[in-house]
Amino acid sequence: MIKKMMMAVAAMLMLQGCGLTNPGSSIGSTQSSTTSSSSTGGSILGGLLDLVVGSVKLSQKDIVGQWSYYEPACAFTSENLLAKAGGSVAAQKVNEKLATVYKSIKISSSNTQLRFDADGKYSGKIAGIPTSGTYTFDASTGQIKMKSLVSLTAYVTRSTGGMNFTFESKKILSLFQTVSAISGNKTLGTIGDISKSFDGVRVGFAMKK
Repeated sequence: MIKKMMMAVAAMLMLQGCGLTNPGSSIGSTQSSTTSSSSTGGSILGGLLDLVVGSVKLSQKDIVGQWSYYEPACAFTSENLLAKAGGSVAAQKVNEKLATVYKSIKISSSNTQLRFDADGKYSGKIAGIPTSGTYTFDASTGQIKMKSLVSLTAYVTRSTGGMNFTFESKKILSLFQTVSAISGNKTLGTIGDISKSFDGVRVGFAMKK
């Protein structure tokens, strides 16, 4: 019983840290949406497990369509990381840092979009940089491997507003550095701090259709 109570407390902290309520909140709010009430029945613990990459099985049909960014998102690589009470602190820091970076490089719903077609083709743009090519989806791991001139692997989890598309922080850092260089913005460095400080955390975008 004590163990279950501790897990419940950790769960509530995670809800606050990763911002799992109010999908319509603004960027930078600690209310960012990173959980789901759909396939898991909407329970707190079920929603939290949506934050763990691969824990909730999705099909290719789930990701097909046009997706647009609405706020930062994070995901965890294991339930152990999710269950740690300290994880809520890490998640909150990730969200705050992501919001700062995204604002700096002007990420918005109009310049950050992804479209996945049923025939295995994708297109879109991230921070205004266009990308297109082919993709494969692994339902067992929740990974989308996007192949183009620059290949990326996205980790898909559900959110209250739609889906979270997150990436290894080092990979997304490289992309943001390109955006920063093009725009002349020299303040970028926060994602690098995240990749060093929070091993096992994926960062990216909460998106909706």
